[in-house]
Amino acid sequence: MSDYKATLNLPETAFPMRGNLAQREPKMLKDWQEKGVYSKIREAKKGKKPFILHDGPPYANGDIHIGHAVNKILKDIIVKSKNLSDFDSPYVPGWDCHGLPIELMVEKKVGKPGKKVTAAEFRQKCREYAQKQIDGQMADFKRLGVFGEWDNPYKTMDFKSEADIIRALSKIVDSGHLEKGFKPVHWCTDCGSALAEAEVEYKDKVSPAIDVKFPVADVAAIAEAFGVSEGDLTTHKAGVVIWTTTPWTLPANRAISLHPELTYAIVEVQPSNEWLVVAQDLLESCMNRYGVEDFREVATCTGAALDKLKVNHPFLDLEVPLILGDHVTTESGTGCVHTAPAHGVDDFNVGKQYDIEVYNPVGNNGVYLENTPLFAGQFVFKANDEIIETVKEKGNLVLNVKYEHSYPHCWRHKTPIIFRATPQWFVSMDKKGLRAESLEQIKQTKWIPDWGQNRIEKMVEGRPDWCISRQRTWGVPIPLYVHKLTGEIHPESAALMEKVAQEVEAKGIQAWWDLDDAALLGSELDNYEKVTDTLDVWFDSGVTHYFVVDRRDDIPASADLYLEGSDQHRGWFMSSLMSSTAMHGHAPYKEVLTHGFTVDAHGRKMSKSVGNVVAPQEVTNKLGADILRLWVASTDYRGEIAVSDEILKRAADGYRRVRNTARFLLANLNGFAVEDAVAEEDMVALDRWIVARAKALQKELIEAYDNYDLLVVSQKLTHFCSIELGSFYLDVIKDRQYTAKADGLARRSCQTAMYHIIEALVRWMAPITSFTAQEIWETLPGERSEFVFTETWYEGFNNFTQSDTFNDALWHQVLSVKDAANQAMEQARKDGELGGSLEASISLYATESLYNVLAKLEDELRFVLITSGVTLTKVDSAPSDAKATDVEGLWLSVDKASGEKCVRCWHHREDVGSHEGHEELCGRCVTNIDGDGEERHYA
Repeated sequence: MSDYKATLNLPETAFPMRGNLAQREPKMLKDWQEKGVYSKIREAKKGKKPFILHDGPPYANGDIHIGHAVNKILKDIIVKSKNLSDFDSPYVPGWDCHGLPIELMVEKKVGKPGKKVTAAEFRQKCREYAQKQIDGQMADFKRLGVFGEWDNPYKTMDFKSEADIIRALSKIVDSGHLEKGFKPVHWCTDCGSALAEAEVEYKDKVSPAIDVKFPVADVAAIAEAFGVSEGDLTTHKAGVVIWTTTPWTLPANRAISLHPELTYAIVEVQPSNEWLVVAQDLLESCMNRYGVEDFREVATCTGAALDKLKVNHPFLDLEVPLILGDHVTTESGTGCVHTAPAHGVDDFNVGKQYDIEVYNPVGNNGVYLENTPLFAGQFVFKANDEIIETVKEKGNLVLNVKYEHSYPHCWRHKTPIIFRATPQWFVSMDKKGLRAESLEQIKQTKWIPDWGQNRIEKMVEGRPDWCISRQRTWGVPIPLYVHKLTGEIHPESAALMEKVAQEVEAKGIQAWWDLDDAALLGSELDNYEKVTDTLDVWFDSGVTHYFVVDRRDDIPASADLYLEGSDQHRGWFMSSLMSSTAMHGHAPYKEVLTHGFTVDAHGRKMSKSVGNVVAPQEVTNKLGADILRLWVASTDYRGEIAVSDEILKRAADGYRRVRNTARFLLANLNGFAVEDAVAEEDMVALDRWIVARAKALQKELIEAYDNYDLLVVSQKLTHFCSIELGSFYLDVIKDRQYTAKADGLARRSCQTAMYHIIEALVRWMAPITSFTAQEIWETLPGERSEFVFTETWYEGFNNFTQSDTFNDALWHQVLSVKDAANQAMEQARKDGELGGSLEASISLYATESLYNVLAKLEDELRFVLITSGVTLTKVDSAPSDAKATDVEGLWLSVDKASGEKCVRCWHHREDVGSHEGHEELCGRCVTNIDGDGEERHYA
């Protein structure tokens, strides 16, 4: 028996089967960094049309979590795809560096500022801490394969950034949007500071819900309004009833709000014989809540008839007015709204119309001030029970029950917060039309998904003025001087702020506190007070469009895209929109794309206590970053993103299918040089078709990348590798690739197809599985640039067209026939009638239309079915034992192939043994060894 192995075209490649990504990727990263991959991409794309994805800065505190990884990977995939589309698409990562979380961490180490350390020393410690956090996060982001200006990121704590944040504030001041006010703001008693809208989260809380009677004071006027006698009002101890879930705000009550158009009723309740005033529409529900079955409606009047009439506070020696407000509804309660202007926005606004005192008895720490009657020194939430007891002792408690409801909490401390009026600086939403202009800008922006537009519109429509001041140490100052008598800011504030900005640019934010105020104000010094508040950190990140996008030389245009989690409609998207519109009159972005939050396989939020946290560092150390990247691209990231060890394992399985496809292509390009490529018109029909398929697929993939539909990209890519290539094309051409004459047209044709496909595939993969794509790139034949990332989408098959005859329709029909044949042969194997498929000869019986399709392949149909023989006849001649198939118009039978087995190609052929010198070979193999090589036309 002769050894013909050396005559076969066996696959060979340096590209390994196993990815070993966890070990290989760090070495590749080191190599990329040394070679300056990012700068080489920038150089290659210099002068091209820009596409700018502006990075929303993560907070410089703690290790990155899986949500960070999702965010950064999504951005990197999009930026890399834009570079492949020949855009100049830089990526400048950034960090948010000021604010309370860092202060709290530093306080644990060095104590509070002004005690063990000075404020200046404390700020320096905060700066050092933030930098250390940035260094750790940056290393983890790089490990994910994210490219960017890592040597020159933006940081809100850079002196230049701090100075430009002040300049941005100056522009808003100059535009007339800033105002100082004593208004209720979200206040965290643990932080001791006001909170931004984005720093508030809502969770369920059980509160005491009480109905409280405010006894009538203006007896005569109220009796007249209802048309009853004064004596009856007095005898029946009449009172207006309010409902509240915040008893602690009752000491600050200064009014009761009624709706002017609602009808209010006096209700006599038994057995107490009291008269209670509630909204007529809520009368039945109130009586049900109170458990009162015996009641009658005595009289009614409109809310407008009670305007400015007085009732008595339920436990203080104080008369409070009934006032009118459109915010009053009949959705719940009594229709009579307890109004404490210091503790609610609606309360404040309606009180302002009536010039009602904004009385705030609560200190920064949530404790009643020393001069608060009855409850001085008590923490507000702990005082609830005593307040309720006091109301009860006064005879004014109608009902007290426990009530579970959604309540605002501090997102840092996870504790309930309060509304509390304090002197603060606000960006006014309406003073200069900021709300209306912002709503118009929202309409000019593309929101992806489109529900994002409605969401942010509702938020802008209902949001209060933006409180931008904080009472913290580690933050950009609000460098204003306020006149001691008038309360007005200095008329030259813009010029003064620029001088401060110049100092800060040289020395950092400490310059404001070290500044010699006399040097700035001169003789006016005694007339002005220096503001010591710091800016809301959402202002810092909200003006990055100004000090990063607009002012950095390495960003050539304004931002096209903002991409963050869906919580940022109320966070960074909002603060950026507000600041940019206030400063420039337009939104800072053209498109806004959001992704969902990561959850486990059961839809639960990630939680250390539940034990379902998936750390990206562990994934990269175990599976590699490319698996994590493929998982991100394989999810519908616009909703919740499920992750677990099992889900990542499935991503790894998908990765292996793509990697094995690439390896097969590379291994079978062994011995192929670019100049060996066959012209399209000379290629075997199947080869020409698969290249045309790849060309059509590339168009679909580019469109999906452009639409940020990464799930579509990964699905189409995986399907092409698994089905059209793995299950069909590559399966069919193995025989030709391995056994045809090495440099014959039959083999060079399929090598040409594989070359075009791998050249395209490596580019399709590059944005997602970046490490593997570069690994493939370095293994490809021919001269090429150093990195796949500097390339554009493959153009080498641009002239390919699909044959009119051997087109998608034909090959998909053939594929279905192949599947049917495989099923029949598999059954024959199970029945012991057959070994491998090359032991089989298949008889196909087809209706005329299918017969005409299959007949076009002539004798090469057997190569498609991977059998030693095929006979094709019309269905009329089908024997009775022919088996029906799932393919319409097809019956078949499977028989053992006649003829001996060729030891080289393993086909069973009648002519084996008839070739002198090659008695063990079929004629086809003899031609491929000693002759000009076999001819193939179709497959």
